[in-house]
Amino acid sequence: MRITILTIFPEMFEGFLNTSIIKKARLKNIVDIEVADFRQFTKDKHNRVDEYPFGGGQGMVLMCQPILDCLNSVKTGKSHVILMNPTGATFNQKKAHELLKQEDIIIICGHYEGYDARISDYVDEEISIGDYILTGGELGAMVVTDAITRLVEGVITAESTVDETFENGLLEYPQYTKPVEYDGKKVPDVLLSGHHENIRKYRLYESLKKTYLLRPDLLENRNFTVEEERMLDDIKLKMEENR
Repeated sequence: MRITILTIFPEMFEGFLNTSIIKKARLKNIVDIEVADFRQFTKDKHNRVDEYPFGGGQGMVLMCQPILDCLNSVKTGKSHVILMNPTGATFNQKKAHELLKQEDIIIICGHYEGYDARISDYVDEEISIGDYILTGGELGAMVVTDAITRLVEGVITAESTVDETFENGLLEYPQYTKPVEYDGKKVPDVLLSGHHENIRKYRLYESLKKTYLLRPDLLENRNFTVEEERMLDDIKLKMEENR
């Protein structure tokens, strides 16, 4: 897989590209992640990539020419082009899996007040990482790149992602490690029992409980197994008893 990020602040990605899982994926040549500076493509004599908006208004708007010329320099017939935009569809784990099917992804990072609207005609989709405004699209591009990269086969073990939050539609169960007791708080006995089936049931129960308490919206359209329905009924009953 190749991911190319278009930005006017390539220095923001230096730490991101050379740290942790992203660094390992690049060193193994599993994922090729490149950063392109679209300021280098401007034809403005002052090296600008933005201008005042027609019709007036606050802030500066990124121009078509530098971004689209940069895009054309890296785009191939297999490229899937993403525009980071707060008005785009909200990114989630399902979208990360969808993008995993692409061989070549290009992510455009905005800055300033926004983009010339015509840029949207040259992209395949627009993505937001949440209902808030950032200084630019660089942080969002890092989020999307990280979420996709860790799913690529060979980057991390498949077993490491199976039970993660959102992978199975539930929040992840609580995790514990040494010491067994700290400040009077003990690790649940079932996790020390070595009984794999009991541990599985405990973790499923805790995932359902955590999701019901913190993100009940995730359960609205879930197709529950018989086991999950029984557990959820028990969770609701105990919550009523404790009120």
